[in-house]
Amino acid sequence: MPYQTTTSQVSTRAPKSHAWWNAVNAWLLLLPAAVLLAAFTHYPILATIKHSFFITKRNGAQLFVGFDNYQAMFQDPIFWKALVNNIWFALGTVPTSIALALLMALWVNRNMRGRGFLRLAFFTPTVLPMIAVANIWLFFYTPDYGLLDQLRGLFGLPGWNWLGDPRTVMGCLIVMVIWKEAGFFMIFYLAALQQLPPDLEEAAAVEGAGRWTIFRRITFPLLMPTTLFVAINAVINSFKLVDHLVIMTKGGPSNASTLLLYYIYEVAFTFQDSAYAATLTVVLLVILSTLALVKFGYLDRRIHYQ
Repeated sequence: MPYQTTTSQVSTRAPKSHAWWNAVNAWLLLLPAAVLLAAFTHYPILATIKHSFFITKRNGAQLFVGFDNYQAMFQDPIFWKALVNNIWFALGTVPTSIALALLMALWVNRNMRGRGFLRLAFFTPTVLPMIAVANIWLFFYTPDYGLLDQLRGLFGLPGWNWLGDPRTVMGCLIVMVIWKEAGFFMIFYLAALQQLPPDLEEAAAVEGAGRWTIFRRITFPLLMPTTLFVAINAVINSFKLVDHLVIMTKGGPSNASTLLLYYIYEVAFTFQDSAYAATLTVVLLVILSTLALVKFGYLDRRIHYQ
C-alpha cells in the first residue's frame, strides 16, 4: 500500500519567533533620532560641563582650574542680578501667559461670528520673529513720540523713558513677551478643548451646574495634561529669550533687564570668556532640569489622563 500523508502527520511545529528581528527593527527606527539627540544635545552638554572646569589661555591652551569658575560665579554680583531678574521675569510671564491663553482658547472655541478672525488675530504675534516684535514694541516705548507717550499726552502727562527706567523696564519686557507667547499657547488649549468629550459637560448642565462649576470641576482638570506641557514650555522660554534684549535694552539700565541667557551671551561674545560662559550655561541647565523634574514629579501625579 502506497504511503499517504495524513493531516495528523503535518508538522505542528510552532512558527519561528521573530522577536529578535522586531527588536533590531525598533532600534533601526530609533537610530536616526538617537544619533541626532546624542550629537546635538547630550554631547554639547557634556562638553560644556567639561569646559567649565578649564580656562583658555591666549595661546589657545586649556588649563584645568577645577571649581574656580564656579567660585568666581558665586562671587559675581551681575550673575545674581541676572538670576533674580530672570526669576521675576518668569513669575511675570509664565502664569499670565498661561491664564491669558486659556481665556482666549475658551473664547474662540465657542460658536460665534468672527471666530476665525479672532483666532487669526490672537495667533498673529506668534508667527512674527522676535526681532520684529522687539522693534514694534520699541516704537511703543520710545520716549515722547512713542505710542504710550502719545496716549499719555492726551491726558496732559509728560513723556516717560520706559526702557531707560529701572522701575519700568522689566514690566515693559514682560508685557511684550506675554503679547508674543499667549497666542502660541492658545493653540494647544484650543486643540485640547476640541478633544474633550461633551457628555460630561452636558450631564453636569442637566444636573444644574453653572458655567464656573463646569469649568472648575470638569474642563480645567481635563486640560491639566495640556497645562503641564504649556507650563514647561513657558518656563523654558522665560529663560532662553535673548534677542529682544539685544534690540531693546542690551541689559540696561544698570543691568536692570539683564537675564541669565543674555549674560551668558555677553560673557561669551563680548568679554570672550568661553569658560565662564560654559559655567553659567551649566547653572542654567541645572535650573531648567530641576524645574522640569519638579513639574513632572509634582503635577504629573495630579493629572487625569483620558
